[in-house]
Amino acid sequence: MLQQVLEYAQANRERFLTELVNYLAIPSVSAQPEHERDTHMAALWLAEHFHKLGMSAEVFPTDRHPVVYAEWKGQHSQAPTVLIYGHYDVQPAEPFELWLSPPFQPSVRDGYVYARGASDNKGQHFAHIKAVEAYLHSVGTLPVNVKFLVEGEEEIGSPSLSGFVQQHRKMLECDCVLISDSALRSLHQPTLTYGLRGLLDLEVTVRCLGRDVHSGHYGGAVQNPIMALAKILATTKDDHGRVCIAGFYDDVRTLAEDERAELARLSYTEADLQRETGARAAFGEPEFMLAERIGARPTFEVNGIWGGYTGSGVKTIIPAEAHAKITCRLVPHQDPAKVAEVIAAHLRKATPFGAELEIRLGRGSPAALVDRHSPAMQAAARAAQATYGAPPLFELEGGSIPIVADFQRYLSKPIVLLGFGLPDDSIHAPNERFALACLDKGIEASARFLSEVTN
Repeated sequence: MLQQVLEYAQANRERFLTELVNYLAIPSVSAQPEHERDTHMAALWLAEHFHKLGMSAEVFPTDRHPVVYAEWKGQHSQAPTVLIYGHYDVQPAEPFELWLSPPFQPSVRDGYVYARGASDNKGQHFAHIKAVEAYLHSVGTLPVNVKFLVEGEEEIGSPSLSGFVQQHRKMLECDCVLISDSALRSLHQPTLTYGLRGLLDLEVTVRCLGRDVHSGHYGGAVQNPIMALAKILATTKDDHGRVCIAGFYDDVRTLAEDERAELARLSYTEADLQRETGARAAFGEPEFMLAERIGARPTFEVNGIWGGYTGSGVKTIIPAEAHAKITCRLVPHQDPAKVAEVIAAHLRKATPFGAELEIRLGRGSPAALVDRHSPAMQAAARAAQATYGAPPLFELEGGSIPIVADFQRYLSKPIVLLGFGLPDDSIHAPNERFALACLDKGIEASARFLSEVTN
């Protein structure tokens, strides 16, 4: 059966790519209100695609962007059920001028498809959809029952999905959850993720004046909010990148020695980091290896800062206010609400005389840790080894998938995190891409997993 499935996938490779290109062309940017119609179009496109495969599918409205649910149930009620999760929404594509081809006019070149969402996450969950199609259209059945849950809000923290999962627990009942929203080490070295960092976001505003004022008339006599904000932010880290906020590390989970040894097997070097990011040098807590800094340690990062005049030429003002966007990646046992409290206390204490601080908290989501020894993860390990030709490495992923913790809370089933992307896919950045070989291998790995999970 599996050989027929893989032959079908290979024979239909060009059509699969054309369909993915059509999917990627929909600018489903969840963060931007001007793309609200586009996100809805992406949900409808996906539901129609499921219908064409012979699956039942429904689009569920939410307060923001729709959820797409699809399922296929065989005649064997005792067969296990796999719930496959993905997200059709994508990050904003700005700055557009840094793209070599328009982000929503997908370009296939040099063995990659370039588009916003190519790797994160349309290409990855599309591989699962095509694996299911390959089974249904080649042998007429699947070795398991399959459900898909594809949301449109992952890139804005999945504000609607937690309630959706809680409300539809019966519909989402399964034996395991399969998620592909991460990366391989390489096309010849698969990686299974067993931990994801959580996320906390906040925005700060520093006000010093009632309005912008003339820097000649008032310079030296009033506090400058941009300088005040810079001073506040400078107190949050030391020269080695360690966060200097009292209580920030209180609940951070300490890795067991076998975990540290497993992470060391990744052999992730400073050269790897520089190649993937263009960094001048590695940075961060020197007592932790790079794989630990990325996956096992919490972070405090300034994502954007602005204020005053930034246009061409000179405008001699002292601005009334300055702003910064901040996110923290959290690790297991850290409570987002508690971390938010200690950050707010630190920032207020660091606010200089003559400045007023406002803090706006966003949504916090906790970190997730999954059992890397579960039967489902071991099935994924067998599928990955057969697909990529090497036993998988296990890693702690630095990114966040907010819904994983909710799946654990409400469904109480094993979770498998099997990534199909590559580290240099430029997700969240200009020129995001997905290797055509990753699409091929992703389809194969998914097909193999659906076969292996029955064992």
